[in-house]
Parts: sequence; C-alpha cells; structure tokens
Amino acid sequence: MKTEPDRLDSLAAAVAKAAPGFDGEQERIALEVYRRLTEGSPAPASGVAERAGVEVDRVQQLLATWPGVYLDGDGSVIGFWGLATNKLSPSHRLEVDGRELFAWCAWDTLFLPGILGATAKVESACPTTGDVVSLVVSPQGVLQVSHPSAVVSFLLPDRDFDADVIQSFCHFVHFFASREAGEAWITTHPGTFLLSLEDAFELGRLVNALNFPSALGSGR
Repeated sequence: MKTEPDRLDSLAAAVAKAAPGFDGEQERIALEVYRRLTEGSPAPASGVAERAGVEVDRVQQLLATWPGVYLDGDGSVIGFWGLATNKLSPSHRLEVDGRELFAWCAWDTLFLPGILGATAKVESACPTTGDVVSLVVSPQGVLQVSHPSAVVSFLLPDRDFDADVIQSFCHFVHFFASREAGEAWITTHPGTFLLSLEDAFELGRLVNALNFPSALGSGR
C-alpha cells in the first residue's frame, strides 16, 4: 500500500509530465517570465530576454510555441502557467510585495511562492459556501489560513496540458472552507478529490522541483 509521501510523489510525477518539459535555457526563461509578471504589469519579451541572458528572438519563439502563454496586443506576456496580471473568473487573488496578481486556480497560489521566492497573501472564494478563504503562503509553507479545516480540490491530469488547461484543469481546483464543503462539491464533479493544504503545498514543491530542477530541485 502506498504511503502518503509515495502518493504525492506519484501525483507530482503525473502533473509534471503533463506540463511542458524545460531544458536549462528554457527553465531560466520561464522563471524570468514568472518573476517579471510579479511586477504587476505585462512582461515584454525584451525584458525577459535581458534578465535571462538570451536573445529576444529566442524568447519570442518559445512564447509563441509554449502552451499556457497569454499575450497582449503588443506581444507581452499577461498570463503564464498559473499566474496572470488580469483578474480571472473564478478569482484567486494574490498580493506579492504589495502588488495584486491573479492565479488560474487555488493550487497555483501554493506553488507560485516557491517559484517567485516571495510570500503571498491569498484570497479565494469557496465554491460551496461562498466564504473567502484567506491564506499567507511563503516559499516554505502555509503560514496563516482563515479557515483551519480548509482543503483543496484536485484533478489528476489525463492528458498533456495545452491551451485549454484553464477549462480542463484549473476550473476543478478550488479552496474549500472545510472538508465537508469540499466533499459536497466533489460528489458532483467526477474525477476530483481533496488534498489538505499541507499536502497541496508539498505537491507544489515537488512539481516545482521536477519542472525546474536546476533552480528548485531538492530533496524532501
């Protein structure tokens, strides 16, 4: 029988496998896109290229071919793999260094602090009760939570993440004010299951280490 760490390892491997694979250069570029977005404004390819130490054409090529990238009319990034500068619906709000950002799903708010190397204040409404679940999440873990019994719904990816990732995955991943509220929701959403905040955070740390081994890879 699998222990909980084994279960999280298996789940992390499945999630990381569904995401695009990054080589060393791509890993560096992706991290710079994330970090540039935390300034709260669109991330131009030129700025990302300068920070990553690569040619602008290379950044533009990757942004045009990677799934999960959203650009504005000027070709600057406004959304990238879980992080956005514009409000989405449902809204998962983050505040990082006093700047307002938005995540694609509840779980994003748990793994993004590790990528950004910053603590985030998080607000997200429970789909069942309507309560706003508030958290403070650091790169090391969940520091505060408004609802001590809060949980996260999750969905095991059954295919590679693509341009439809928000509809096919993110819309099934929410915070719930209590396990009872979460259980009521997953009964009408086949394939979903619940994770504790601690396990959801650890899952994010494991996936970060798999997706960004050079910068974030480490043992448990």
